[in-house]
Amino acid sequence: MSIEIRFVTREEANKAVTAWHSHHKPVKIDILRCGAFIDDALVGVAIGALPVAPALAKGLRTIELVRVATRGGDRNVASKLIGAVWASAKALGFTRGVSYTRIDELGTSYKAAGWAAVARVKGEAWVRGNHNVWLPGMHVPQTEVIDRIRWEIGPAAATTRVEWKT
Repeated sequence: MSIEIRFVTREEANKAVTAWHSHHKPVKIDILRCGAFIDDALVGVAIGALPVAPALAKGLRTIELVRVATRGGDRNVASKLIGAVWASAKALGFTRGVSYTRIDELGTSYKAAGWAAVARVKGEAWVRGNHNVWLPGMHVPQTEVIDRIRWEIGPAAATTRVEWKT
């Protein structure tokens, strides 16, 4: 089984996210994305974007891996996708990659791709800004509120490390 990494459109990537991602919806904005193919069949996608959190952005040299979705059952697909997004971003001049997993996920694919767990982040409902004003009682969180692990890679990545048990 040979995994080939290729460019995919946002539409293709979002279709895969809709079909395969366990707890996230498709993205509206991204800056790069790639797909993993086995025998010319799409088996996974990864999507990178500029960080939403200003504290993580550090100018325009940080990329956030916002989605990784696979059909499941194919070894090494997720880690190859994670590595490919970082390699592409690095080639474009990014010096730091950030991403998150839920606290109940092992992060094996991130470890295999060379990323390090650098922080445990307390889960919070996303009710910042004017959500409560213009959508009183109507705002629906896009994902479950749960603690997460922040993963980083690159020369500007955090040097801290965390351990956790799932």
